[in-house]
Amino acid sequence: MKKATTRSKNAKQARKTTKVSRAKAKQMVDELCKLYPDAQCELNFDNNYQLLTAVILSAQTTDVQVNKVTQLLFKKYPQAIDLAEAALDDIKEIVRPTGYYNAKANNIQQCAQALVARHSGIVPDNMDELVKLPGVGRKTANVVLGVAFGVPGWSVDTHVQRLSRRFGFTQETDPSKIESDLQKLFPGEDWSKISITIIWHGRRMCYARKPDCLQCPINKLCPSAETC
Repeated sequence: MKKATTRSKNAKQARKTTKVSRAKAKQMVDELCKLYPDAQCELNFDNNYQLLTAVILSAQTTDVQVNKVTQLLFKKYPQAIDLAEAALDDIKEIVRPTGYYNAKANNIQQCAQALVARHSGIVPDNMDELVKLPGVGRKTANVVLGVAFGVPGWSVDTHVQRLSRRFGFTQETDPSKIESDLQKLFPGEDWSKISITIIWHGRRMCYARKPDCLQCPINKLCPSAETC
């Protein structure tokens, strides 16, 4: 009985959601933007270095947890030079609650050191230079570019990956391929806004487990609603 249940569950997960049209995708996103008109980055920061550091720390944890940690981290190390010259063990102790603290502490310090060495402590405003920094991939770079510099981009985090497939915006599982599909589906100037709006919906209603389809304003448009 358990094996049959497992097979059924795996088969359900393996099925791909039918891709929606560009018109329907726009309609879905428009409704979500009405639901979350004030959607914005929920990380706390006072400057671009702090934003970049917080985004690196946000991997595999919540923004709420990151904000608790960075309250002390940024008080002790408010600028890149401060973090670059800090004792690594002290950084590890502070960021421990975010998980994977050894790797994260190394990443944020090495990133701060690279900022100081290559950019005089200033966060670069372009993708090419950002992804050269330790611990910075396209997702992190796109968040920083969108929030700090107003450069549109997709933050393909776990929420965007999950909801994009549920919504029928993509059938891909690789973040770079998902990003490519989303770029083709929506106008470039809206990427950051839509990205953050989808993240808000993922945190507040379209959960990984037991999404609240009954309360969702796009349940009649979403190709996954009937299976939730």
